[in-house]
Amino acid sequence: MQASRQRIVGRQWLESSKRRVAREPPYRYFSCSQRQAQTPPPPKKSPQDGPASTTTHFGFETIAEALKEQRVGAVFSSVASSYDSMNDFMSLGIHRLWKDHFVRTLNPGRNPLTSPPSSQDQGWNILDIAGGTGDIAFRMLDHASTLNHDAHTKVTVADINPDMLAEGRKRALNTPYARSPRLAFIEANAEALDAIPDNSVDLYTVAFGIRNFTHKDVALREAFRVLKPGGVFACLEFSKVNNALFDAMYQRWSFGAIPLIGQLVAGDRDSYQYLVESIARFPSQAEFSGMIRDAGFLVPGKGYEDLTNGIAAIHKGVKPVGKGV
Repeated sequence: MQASRQRIVGRQWLESSKRRVAREPPYRYFSCSQRQAQTPPPPKKSPQDGPASTTTHFGFETIAEALKEQRVGAVFSSVASSYDSMNDFMSLGIHRLWKDHFVRTLNPGRNPLTSPPSSQDQGWNILDIAGGTGDIAFRMLDHASTLNHDAHTKVTVADINPDMLAEGRKRALNTPYARSPRLAFIEANAEALDAIPDNSVDLYTVAFGIRNFTHKDVALREAFRVLKPGGVFACLEFSKVNNALFDAMYQRWSFGAIPLIGQLVAGDRDSYQYLVESIARFPSQAEFSGMIRDAGFLVPGKGYEDLTNGIAAIHKGVKPVGKGV
């Protein structure tokens, strides 16, 4: 009889323990910096994701591939008018120096003193991808005109986001290129540049944009297709900090301060949260250099140059001479 009572009490204790465990809430981090310091757990899927849908990342969130373009578009529509301020927050204010250095290393334009006479009236054909605000395009045209005395080099700014393009057209009004045939703005997807012919571009640039692409490998293959043999692919992007102490400080700033500043300054915490998460998800310098090589490019040296301890990096690839599409 006593043994029977013990078995009943034992079963009641086990059932009570199960109910108690089920009621205990999961442990959560509430500090952004703490969350970043840990390896992020597999993110929850969006309710729209069907069981058979192809997924991709949107920051630390996993969503259906079909939704990413729309979600990224909403972010950049939100920040278009404050794009420079956004990059100030993301780069600790030095993105302008990086962009200047990026353009100098590319040295756009044909210098009449060094170019063959037959090519001096042609200039370069430059495609600036995800360059909606014109930040890189204006710099390249200034460099070609003032340093290389080239009045023929032209830049086509391509962006998938019409709000970013509208901001670029507005800013162009304050430059000498607003109504010049040397500057054009087109709405285009970097993964399907149908309006750009094969082997037609001398220089393809993308600055702080490629990390937002759904299929980076597809965009790299499109870059290879549109570039002329001998043409250059050049990318400026946030990357992986190579100093552990500095990285810890930068991660705390990125995840702790930037979304808060976005909320206070722009009333948009979520967009800034996505942007810092997108940086964390971007491949390392060596990994991205490998992707460029896999797309068919020749990669000079190690393939990249770190800027400010790796907060950003410049990547380059050259389409081999003799290679068509």
